[in-house]
Amino acid sequence: MAERMVAKQAPRFEMDAVLPNKEFGKVSLEENMKNDKWTVLFFYPMDFTFVCPTEITSLSDRFDEFEDLDADVIGVSTDTIHTHKAWINTPRDMNGLGELKYSLAADTNHSVARDYGVLIEEEGIALRGLFIISPEGELMYSVVNHNNIGRDVDETLRVLQALQTGGLCPANWKPGQKTL
Repeated sequence: MAERMVAKQAPRFEMDAVLPNKEFGKVSLEENMKNDKWTVLFFYPMDFTFVCPTEITSLSDRFDEFEDLDADVIGVSTDTIHTHKAWINTPRDMNGLGELKYSLAADTNHSVARDYGVLIEEEGIALRGLFIISPEGELMYSVVNHNNIGRDVDETLRVLQALQTGGLCPANWKPGQKTL
């Protein structure tokens, strides 16, 4: 039986990453917490695939909205930072990512994907998992779906804003509406 993760402290992580300036560096949950940032952590199966760039570029195109909500976005796959950088350096019209406004992290030892319950062990890749973590390190939201379905940036932003209200948000709640 799977263990519940939501409403508990999120598994801590530190990973090598390609930063928005295309340099190699590190990303960590602890750093986001120190900076009082929300963390939108999302896993995707692998670089140079077909659904993944649609999600990754859509999140990047809307990054300013996440930044306005004091959230840092981190994308993660089990590929290396070198593969990430090659994909970032490939233009969008050639199935690449082009410029990204957030970091892509490399979980090459699969430990973070395993800690978050999204690792497909026999394939060594992650499912599409998305996690929203509060500045205090509490895992507030988790959704995992099959790798053939991309995620919705509008819904991710809506959920982040709902969590930030601190109130009770009814079904179909939209930013600006009253909470219960």
